[in-house]
Amino acid sequence: MDIRKITADVSVGPQITAADVAAIKAEGFRSIICNRPDGEGADQPGFEEIRAAAEVEGLATAFLPVQSGLVQDEDAEAFGKALRELPGPVFAYCRTGTRSATLWSLSQAKTKAMPDILAATKAAGYDMNGVARRIANGGKTPTDTGDAKFDVVIVGGGAGGIAVAASLHARKPGLDIAIVDPADIHYYQPGWTMVGGGIFEPAQTAKTMGSLIPRGVKWIKAAVAAFEPKNNAVILDGCRVVTYDRLVVTPGLKLDWGAVEGLEETLGRNGVTSNYRYDLAPYTWQLVQQLKSGRAIFTQPPMPIKCAGAPQKAMYLSADAWHRRGVLKNIDIQFNNAGGVLFGVKNYVPALMDYIEKYGVTLNFFHNLVAIDGPAKTATFKVAKPDAEVETVTTEFDMIHVCPPQCAPDFIRVSPLADAAGWVDVDQSTLRHKTYDNIWSLGDVMNAPNAKTAAAARKQAPVVAENIVADIRGRAPVAQYDGYGSCPLTVERGKIVLAEFGYGGALKPSFPGFLIDGTKPSRLAWFLKEKMLPPIYWQAMLKGKEWMAKPEPLKVAAK
Repeated sequence: MDIRKITADVSVGPQITAADVAAIKAEGFRSIICNRPDGEGADQPGFEEIRAAAEVEGLATAFLPVQSGLVQDEDAEAFGKALRELPGPVFAYCRTGTRSATLWSLSQAKTKAMPDILAATKAAGYDMNGVARRIANGGKTPTDTGDAKFDVVIVGGGAGGIAVAASLHARKPGLDIAIVDPADIHYYQPGWTMVGGGIFEPAQTAKTMGSLIPRGVKWIKAAVAAFEPKNNAVILDGCRVVTYDRLVVTPGLKLDWGAVEGLEETLGRNGVTSNYRYDLAPYTWQLVQQLKSGRAIFTQPPMPIKCAGAPQKAMYLSADAWHRRGVLKNIDIQFNNAGGVLFGVKNYVPALMDYIEKYGVTLNFFHNLVAIDGPAKTATFKVAKPDAEVETVTTEFDMIHVCPPQCAPDFIRVSPLADAAGWVDVDQSTLRHKTYDNIWSLGDVMNAPNAKTAAAARKQAPVVAENIVADIRGRAPVAQYDGYGSCPLTVERGKIVLAEFGYGGALKPSFPGFLIDGTKPSRLAWFLKEKMLPPIYWQAMLKGKEWMAKPEPLKVAAK
């Protein structure tokens, strides 16, 4: 017998026999729903046989037969009504469990979010993306087939999305392009570290989305609910449907604040802050200014995260401010990193270690933040030991800067585009999807093994644009991405260690060594990469100039 749990109250599974009913009761179920018509299979027991066995065991039953492949709206309504009226937990079955899972999905469409429905059924072994339109439409069958059609649809209006739109529009002006994004504001997120360090004002990091959408590109202000790659369709909230010839997926990643117990309740107070949110970065600077003594903890979660240097930058800038004020000696700085190294590319570690020693930072590796008690000012970490054991350590703090755990957005993670870990599954060189050859992805959401940084998107955008244009012309991919990423690690106000690297940690410097040696602190790099970057970002990059650089040609291995 195969029982697959969808929620605490509902499980589904394939055909059962009367002999299974006692075991179903023993599992704690109080009701059984049959969704398989009698006589569908030669070896199938009839519902009356199951009902009689259930009656002996004291279980309630319901017979809601549905023909395979023909789940009607009224069937889902009847299933939902049965769930409300029958004593739970409920076990539902059909031939394989798929009809029962489908009925549950549609019956919950008005009360649960689409990603939650798709995730629950996926965890049980059932892919409900085929009924995504109906879920988005409140469990009802849509009456229309599509609201709009474009040559290229871009999901996500962040740096990657707008960059690709600008680059495509410049390369092939006649393309009918749409960007799908519900946000009103576009943020220069790397600047939030500077806000938390008292260098930028928050307003410097925000502009209206409409002011940045390239001229001639359509902005669809809506959230994506699901993808139908076999139908070349994107399903929006409210069951609006947008179809495409080619799709670019670049919505960024999800900051999973809820993964740390107690964090959401105390953010922005009790000394708990994060530069990973626009509204919290100023609070970081407020705490830095107020702290004169005590313990300051800076955390880094397991990879992947966006800009792996950002948690350190918050620490270095805070320590530099305390150093300048003469209170550094009174502050116990702790860097609690879930990983086992200070930085993933070893060439940059010596320069960073000089500042770790200068600021008197205690490095605590394999420390993963799992809970915060704001009023008590304590943080709890799971600490991995060399013998593979894990212990729990609780530490007091006066200030804590949290880098939250990060994952793919829910609507990506449960989609047909995702790999087993939830990221969009692409070829790491061409950035083309491995299964659907008219889909590309870039930025933080895809699974290439590169650093998730805005600098990476800067290099990825022209690769995607060149390869889409080549595809339109009937050619194979012509450009490749080499894994370039950059972390300008601000180690003090006015100096950065400019980490630039590609796949496998290969160094990828942008400047001649005599001008800027990225492995050493540099004032010129600070000026170019931090002080001047916001105006460059707004005026050059997002307006398409930066993105017209010719990407590296695709190298084809000799046979």
